[in-house]
Amino acid sequence: METEALAMAQEIDFSLLALFARATLVVKLVMILLMAMSFWSWAIIIQKHILFRKARAEAAVFDRAFWSGEPLDELFDRIGPEPQGASEQVFAAGMLEWRRSHRQDGALIAGAQARIDRAMDVAIARESERLNHGLSFLATTGSTAPFIGLFGTIWGIKYSFEQIAISQNTSLAVVAPGIAEALLATGIGLIAAIPAVVAYNKLNADSERIQGNWESFADEFATILSRQLDS
Repeated sequence: METEALAMAQEIDFSLLALFARATLVVKLVMILLMAMSFWSWAIIIQKHILFRKARAEAAVFDRAFWSGEPLDELFDRIGPEPQGASEQVFAAGMLEWRRSHRQDGALIAGAQARIDRAMDVAIARESERLNHGLSFLATTGSTAPFIGLFGTIWGIKYSFEQIAISQNTSLAVVAPGIAEALLATGIGLIAAIPAVVAYNKLNADSERIQGNWESFADEFATILSRQLDS
């Protein structure tokens, strides 16, 4: 009897595609959801990697231009009304408010420093939101995917026990397929969660460094304008 059960188990196809095809509807939906979350997570990871690399490159180019000794008004005019990089956006916001703070006779309107700081803070917040967009999905995937996969596993094992009760047979041929299908859901959940968690931690740290550089530049630029205001 045991030999027959082992022979039947060996004839069962345990490939990933076969396990998915034999799974119950609920477990299939769980697997599809987890695969979609994993695909979308990798899309975000790749997109953010490209975006962060571009942001660092743009910041390096702008820093060289800013500290080259070129007059700020000329640099602002050269950048034009549509700045490209985030550093240029912050600089343009400060310079635009600086020019708006001058009256027709050349005198400054009161409270210019506070308005310049606020304009740059708004630009930083806007660029930071664009930089961090999508990271929350990685955090959600990393924290929920294992539990979604576990739900699929529990459901699959429940179905296996129901089949045992119906067939009154506890042989390996009856138990193994259902358990294998159930464990596949947990495996897919971990495959979705682990890269999402690692990428979120890395990208979040990179994002904080980039934002810190923007804030440092804004402080330095505000200090330069403050000296001109005091003079």
